[in-house]
Amino acid sequence: MLGLFKKKTEKEKLQEAYAIKLAEAHKASQVNRKKADELTAEAEEIAKKIDLLK
Repeated sequence: MLGLFKKKTEKEKLQEAYAIKLAEAHKASQVNRKKADELTAEAEEIAKKIDLLK
């Protein structure tokens, strides 16, 4: 119950976005390799932002 009202930190938000982008890239890699590469590049940009927050 105590975690119910806890707000996510910027790092947690970025980590969630990173995981979502990688999942989308994995799904897209089965159909459209170019789209998968674009999503992976976006995920890497998010990873760089996460590293800057550390």
